[in-house]
Amino acid sequence: MRNLGSSNGSGLSTDEIEDEEMARMAIATFQAREEEIERKKMEVKERVELQLGRAEEESRRLAQIWEELEVLTDPMRKEVAVVRKKIDMANRELKPLGQSIQKKEREYKEALEAFNEKSKEKAQLVTALMELLTESERLRMKKLEELSKNIESIQ
Repeated sequence: MRNLGSSNGSGLSTDEIEDEEMARMAIATFQAREEEIERKKMEVKERVELQLGRAEEESRRLAQIWEELEVLTDPMRKEVAVVRKKIDMANRELKPLGQSIQKKEREYKEALEAFNEKSKEKAQLVTALMELLTESERLRMKKLEELSKNIESIQ
């Protein structure tokens, strides 16, 4: 059992000494865990670096084997490679052209639709104008007839 009232020569009570000792132990345990984590981290890092080195070596060996296989292939290999490169280039050139065609077709359809709508609007406006002109002409003729009758009645 603890002696709550007792103290040692340094002026600290037994509880304070025990608390200080527990804190030191906790710090020491924490530091030991941190060191263990750091050690394991370094081990993993070394294994990863070793694996990367092996992978690089394997990659170099595979590239060398690939080159050897290429040499053993078709005697028309160079001609085939040239034609394949030309095909690849043609494909690369075709892609943006196809996209351009699609874009221009969309633009054309949009422009045609806008043109057709404006044409329809114009036809409606022309019809409205013709109706207005006809009505205006009819009203002017009516007014002229009235004026003509007024002149005849004055005479």
